[in-house]
Amino acid sequence: MLKGWGLSWGGWLDNRRGEWWLLAQLTLITAHLCPAWPAHGQLGLTPWPLGLVITGVALLGYGAVLAVRAFLDLGDSLSPLPAVRDEHRLIVTGAYQRCRHPLYQAVLCCSLGVCIASGSGLHLALLLGLIGVLGGKARFEERDLRRRYPDYATYAQTTTAIVPKLPWLDWSTL
Repeated sequence: MLKGWGLSWGGWLDNRRGEWWLLAQLTLITAHLCPAWPAHGQLGLTPWPLGLVITGVALLGYGAVLAVRAFLDLGDSLSPLPAVRDEHRLIVTGAYQRCRHPLYQAVLCCSLGVCIASGSGLHLALLLGLIGVLGGKARFEERDLRRRYPDYATYAQTTTAIVPKLPWLDWSTL
């Protein structure tokens, strides 16, 4: 499966298929496993408000549901790399009907949920990092999609990129 996704040692060295975007994304996602910092006691908020914990957990769950739906809709076109492979097909139905990058939207939703549930400045920084990385990764991917699929430009003008009305996460053209 890894070879089918186009992963190679050469790509990790020269970023030919966007491997560095993937590495940055995986690093930031994995860092979400770190404990909240600063600790709530240092902020004078012990315990963290239950309403925020519930809201954060609900967002995390919603993000997981979004991710499963997007994974299923992608089918054989699923790849962790932003470069489009020859055997990919353009998916514009299901989760991709309302958002061009629903997996990135799901990751951001999960990250926001962890941030709210934990009340962590560290996790807020990770969320902001993910916004930068996923916005850049999506742009890398879209340059390839526009070259490969002539009707992608029309789809992009009528469908939110990642999060509606947020400049770095929603753009109509590249």
